[in-house]
Amino acid sequence: MPTFGNGRRVAIVAGLRTPFERSGTLFKSLSAQDLGRAVVAELVARTGLDGEEIDTLVFGTVVPSVLAPNIAREVALLPMLPKGIPAFSVSRACTSANQAITDAADQIALGHADVAIAGGAESLSNVPILHSRGFANALVGASKAKSVGGKLGALTRIRPRDLIPITPAIAEPSTGETMGQSAEKMAKLNHIPREEQDQFALRSHRLAAAGTQDGRLTAEMMPYYVPPNYGEVALNDNGIRPDSTPEALAALKPVFDRKYGTVTAGNSSPLTDGAAAVILMSEERAKALGYTPLAYIKSYAYAALDPGEQLLQAPVLAAPLALARAGLTLADIDLVEMHEAFAAQVLSNLRGFESQLWAERAGMTQPLGEVDRSRLNVMGGSISIGHPFGATGARITTTLANELRRRNGQFGLMTLCAAGGMGFAMVLENAS
Repeated sequence: MPTFGNGRRVAIVAGLRTPFERSGTLFKSLSAQDLGRAVVAELVARTGLDGEEIDTLVFGTVVPSVLAPNIAREVALLPMLPKGIPAFSVSRACTSANQAITDAADQIALGHADVAIAGGAESLSNVPILHSRGFANALVGASKAKSVGGKLGALTRIRPRDLIPITPAIAEPSTGETMGQSAEKMAKLNHIPREEQDQFALRSHRLAAAGTQDGRLTAEMMPYYVPPNYGEVALNDNGIRPDSTPEALAALKPVFDRKYGTVTAGNSSPLTDGAAAVILMSEERAKALGYTPLAYIKSYAYAALDPGEQLLQAPVLAAPLALARAGLTLADIDLVEMHEAFAAQVLSNLRGFESQLWAERAGMTQPLGEVDRSRLNVMGGSISIGHPFGATGARITTTLANELRRRNGQFGLMTLCAAGGMGFAMVLENAS
């Protein structure tokens, strides 16, 4: 019997997500809190879970709202849930939902909880726009002034340059390098040609289109009627391009290195809005409540490397550790789900799995080996489906658990890269 933590098996009972919508489209008026509350409410309703059974709620987001910084607590205050559910938010860049899931799983493994909801949400349509320091200083000075003259005096110090808004950049604070620039670097260092990247992106779109057409992907989603008029409804991921062609992808110009680059909008994941969540239970409580687990968490691992090196390569360090903790090898794995930030990043990670150098860096004597492409991202991935930073990890967890059961596989491995040079890996075991 596989065990986790102190011997208590942690079960994934159910998972659900909103459709993933490209930023600035159908969900542009919604906050991350709106999306998170909607998916948790629907997940609880679909599973018939009594809110009184929930011991904790953990939620991840990458770009938090300054108005509601603890998104988890806002989600936990849904009308159908008891107000006494402890809730906390986490952020580990693109693995934030995974952090939420493993934090909740740890609480169950320790015996501190039996039932938890974990996941994440992101609204990249609604990132905070900041004022300049000069503008902020003037406003603070005006608020502290005792007289009308003092307030006006403070405001007169504002200069035209102070009115220019500051938008958050998707760049490393330590290096100033964006993720796209890092993906370009990885493509060059690992000798990944443009054609290979485009072919991988095309594969992602075609597999996601097939998974949508046959209902496997849509089964993991809820319909979302968009307020305030509820006249529009999101039923599918709107980033999937079933009509994409090699010629169309090849025609796109590089974005991050316009002269020598190979990374384009077509072989990268788009900015996306969405939310996803899972229900976790101890094996004993799931049985007592009459739930049939989808999968058990067998092991997980986090890793990190210098962001100035290969920013998105840390999954190559996390995966060997997660497999070792599970007592497994890559040959034991039936399905692999890799987050697709960029085609260049996935292909770099796959090369890393086969590299003796990266194996030694991970503390292993032999490389993990080659991933069977027929078992990799079998319903596409983030390039086609989309990537709401804080939600992707819960989407991948749900898909892997469902596909393991559908295909009667025993073990599944997921990996995610993240900003800051971080990586995550988790092994799931089919519960059937």
